[in-house]
Amino acid sequence: MASRTEPSGCSGRGGGGAPGILPLPLLLLLAAAALVPRGDGQNLVTEDVTVVEGEVATISCRVKNSDDSVIQLLNPNRQTIYFKDFRPLKDSRFQLVNFSNSELRVSLTNVSVSDEGRYFCQLYTDPPQEIYTTMTVLVPPRNLVIDIQKDIATEGEEIELNCTAMASRPATKIRWFKGNKELRGKSEVEQWSDMFTVTSQLLLTVGREDDGVPVICLVDHPAVKDLQTQRYLEVIYKPQVRVLQNYPLQGLTREGEPLELTCTAFGKPQPTEVKWLRVDDEMPQHVVVSGSNLLINNLNKTDNGTYRCEASNAVGKSSADYMLFVYDTTATTEPAVHGFTRLPNSAEELDYGDLSDSRAGDEGSIRAVDHAVIGGVVAVVVFAMLCLLIILGRYFARHKGTYFTHEAKGADDAADADTAIINAEGGQNNSEEKKEYFI
Repeated sequence: MASRTEPSGCSGRGGGGAPGILPLPLLLLLAAAALVPRGDGQNLVTEDVTVVEGEVATISCRVKNSDDSVIQLLNPNRQTIYFKDFRPLKDSRFQLVNFSNSELRVSLTNVSVSDEGRYFCQLYTDPPQEIYTTMTVLVPPRNLVIDIQKDIATEGEEIELNCTAMASRPATKIRWFKGNKELRGKSEVEQWSDMFTVTSQLLLTVGREDDGVPVICLVDHPAVKDLQTQRYLEVIYKPQVRVLQNYPLQGLTREGEPLELTCTAFGKPQPTEVKWLRVDDEMPQHVVVSGSNLLINNLNKTDNGTYRCEASNAVGKSSADYMLFVYDTTATTEPAVHGFTRLPNSAEELDYGDLSDSRAGDEGSIRAVDHAVIGGVVAVVVFAMLCLLIILGRYFARHKGTYFTHEAKGADDAADADTAIINAEGGQNNSEEKKEYFI
């Protein structure tokens, strides 16, 4: 609410500059009131008005403590709109809503931007009082349009979108959404006269998951609610490929039994070619390929290997692999995971579940068998080394003790130590016997 004291005044001019017709006593009263000292306007109240262009605005001048004083309403050009219940201004859009000693309420239909400004309430008291109310006219944006740089985009490509909101007041705020996710754009504002045009730019890198998703341009403006427009994205992408095992269903692929695989491929546009090949080897002659199906009637171990399904369209080519391992007819143990398909050519296809139902457990079981054999061999070698160490230890333990020489031979039967020394080999006597003579 605005409560500001303004110089009092009244204009007798009508709309369009034509003079209004006022009775002579009223003119004398207004002239006399203009000479009276002005007060602070504490007894007169009003409120600011905000209205959307084309709608109805209501201006109210109220007196808190009425003393039967005259109330009048003036427009921004200080032309008298209403004096009491009389309308001097020749503008039929102004209509009296209520008039009493305590209130003058006036409506203005079909509001335009030119009606914006200050409207003055005057009360002819002693001294006279005057306050003003500010009318603000809001203009909603027109011609909300989304322009897409390319109607059809390829996955991984960055496209530019522009949303324009024209001729609004005040300047509007534009928000972007892709589905339910809000995105951030870059806005530019241009002002033409008292109107604003806002253009927001959005750069978006699209993927296959964006195909058919709406991009929404939403306006945030006080004059309008839920104003938005949208465009649906059209994204083309290379095929998604999966290999499905139809028979045996989740079972071991044994010698002599059949194997049936199906290759499924989805893309935009739909793949024009689907073919089977064997990786790093020729396709066996007994393999039957019919379109997207591959059939081996009588499996044998020469069929072991990786079989690849390839699909292509105008965007590119993708593939999925099936690893085949043929078990003996006596095999009964199911692998923990029965199937593996290599992802098609590119990392982004990981997001779309190209893991198929082919045979990854075969490779896992082969690796498990190899690890078991190696572990058994290592265990046997370790056991043999332990046994050898035990035997050597016992051998050295039994031969540990006193070592005897021939120098004391013959001393065991001596009666005393002296005799033993004399009788011992290597003693004095023996040394004489071992004398050698040289001629």
